[in-house]
Amino acid sequence: MRVLYADLDGTLLGPGGSLFRDAERKPTNLGARAIEACLRADVELVLMSGRGRGSLAEGARLFGQTSYIYEAGACVVLDGEEHWLTGDLQPGRVSIHDQITATGAPALLLEHYAGRLEYHDPWHTGREVSHLFRGLVDAFEATALLHERGITGLRMVDNGAVHRRSPALADLPSVRAYHLLPESASKANGVAVHLRARGYDRSDAFAVGDSREDLSCAPQVGTFWLVANAVERDPSIREAMAQYDNVRVAESAYGAGVYEAVITTLAERQ
Repeated sequence: MRVLYADLDGTLLGPGGSLFRDAERKPTNLGARAIEACLRADVELVLMSGRGRGSLAEGARLFGQTSYIYEAGACVVLDGEEHWLTGDLQPGRVSIHDQITATGAPALLLEHYAGRLEYHDPWHTGREVSHLFRGLVDAFEATALLHERGITGLRMVDNGAVHRRSPALADLPSVRAYHLLPESASKANGVAVHLRARGYDRSDAFAVGDSREDLSCAPQVGTFWLVANAVERDPSIREAMAQYDNVRVAESAYGAGVYEAVITTLAERQ
């Protein structure tokens, strides 16, 4: 194996965004051991996350890596060089984030889904591309709503379960994170760009995540793993899995699940 594409929140990182907390918030080093196993096996670890550039750059540096995919696939950083996957919306005097604001899409979604959708405070601030929400909506339905109202070129992405919510969302059975971003931007496209740049084959790569957006990377890699908490928090994701023949579910959650995916995949390849 040559490369692992790994999501951060809800995958490599446990509750609260900690590398050293398991599903019960007890200390664990299995996430760190997964990173170590990749380094020992000379497997490049590419972080792919809805987080912004600064957070991903620091994480990649701490893990000894030079490439990462940030803001849910809006941009691939390859050895320090940025490759934007945002189509007609490009960074410049006005940020892509502000260009999306100008379309009226964020305001429309917040009004239409009042009581079911809100900004993911405080992590929605300081972003370059995507608008970050939390709540409980159908991402495909939200995208269709935008198109019905004449707003094209954007899509809503489900990026997995979150714990934080305001009192306004207290009655929802669960809360998930959503990104509103250019329709050409995706983690799957980010993975494809990185594979081509490195000259890797699909069989050289595997990936692990916890969301439907992560799952969309399955066609790009030899094996895709879902950590156990992905299915626990969203049992219906098994239906989405059925369209792929290379998806496996780890017995463990969060970092322990990533460690399981890494050790199992490397052992089977050998």
